[in-house]
Amino acid sequence: MDVGIIGFERAGKTTVFNAVTRGHARTGAYGAGVEPNIGVVKVPDRRLDELAALFKPKKTTHADVRYIDFPGAAFGGGGQGPSPQFLAQLGRCDALVHVVRAFADEAVPHPQGSIDPRRDAAAMELELAFADMALIEKRVERIDAEMRAVKAGERDAAERETALLRRLKEGLEAERQLRAQEIGEEERKLLAAYQFLTDKPLLLVVNIDERDVARAGEVEREFGGGTEVSPPAPRAAGDEQAGAPAPHDSRSQTGVAAISGKIEQELAELSEEEAAVFRADLGIEEPGLERMIRLSYGLTGLISFFTVGEDECRAWNARRGTPAQQAAGKIHSDLERGFIRAEVVRWDELLADGSLAEARKRAHLRQEGKSYVVQDGDVMHVLFNV
Repeated sequence: MDVGIIGFERAGKTTVFNAVTRGHARTGAYGAGVEPNIGVVKVPDRRLDELAALFKPKKTTHADVRYIDFPGAAFGGGGQGPSPQFLAQLGRCDALVHVVRAFADEAVPHPQGSIDPRRDAAAMELELAFADMALIEKRVERIDAEMRAVKAGERDAAERETALLRRLKEGLEAERQLRAQEIGEEERKLLAAYQFLTDKPLLLVVNIDERDVARAGEVEREFGGGTEVSPPAPRAAGDEQAGAPAPHDSRSQTGVAAISGKIEQELAELSEEEAAVFRADLGIEEPGLERMIRLSYGLTGLISFFTVGEDECRAWNARRGTPAQQAAGKIHSDLERGFIRAEVVRWDELLADGSLAEARKRAHLRQEGKSYVVQDGDVMHVLFNV
């Protein structure tokens, strides 16, 4: 999964990128022509860690997210707007992380002259909306030009697409991002080739001052009213204490995380033991970067299921609602082609049982067919024909 990190200049965007990836990319203002920074991050999941502690495998493999840090100068650059090449790169991302500045630092002046994260969040939404409106306008013009040569039987589809695009543009002009507009399943098929930016899941990362780290939750609640449209769905029983990825809210596809990029970058340089002591001194209950990673992972509607054994315990991701046969293809294409059935047990039941054999004995290990919808936290063993 690719997550694009965006933000205006001097928001601390690359500092956040360096912290989350444990990288050392150059910070500070740099030109829009500079190539993005790219880093791969493992998704924290205590469920997998506990399964690995039970099975003691030779290898433990977490799901991963690829973060792409785009130059801040690409937005707000003298009114010219982002380049087509930049927008194409951004459009290929599965989700966006927008870093807004909420910290004060006289040595790093804000380009707008004042610190106002709500203003910056709204300004970025406008930039993304303008990009989508420009894409819609170009597509409608092309359809109109091609309409003369379209056969009668194909004209209806072109007209439906045009009507849909114009309706979406009207919504954008009314400051309703595409992710907040009603788009039906059949309409989604018409839009399959597009890469609209305001239709992508968006995580707002409020880059707070060092002295505010202990009240990060309060800051998130303050921004929740304007950015996180509705509260997340409740976790399944047991997930809250296990560090499961945050639930996906298909209605809003937005979230908020408040972190101090500077503090998190310093923590990333420490050992786990030293970082834990540092966080305790600062009153940080949950590592901000873990929350950011889990939220950006969950916003796209991904779930994690697991395979376990002496050789490897591994997390695999799949879209929520994926049937077992298709999920098996995530492990290997041969498993999907030759799928017979899957043996499935919930991760917490397996931990309580202590082994797959005991889970089978207690009837917790179930036999599921091709159409079974894989659930977040399932442990799955696939039986297949070669």
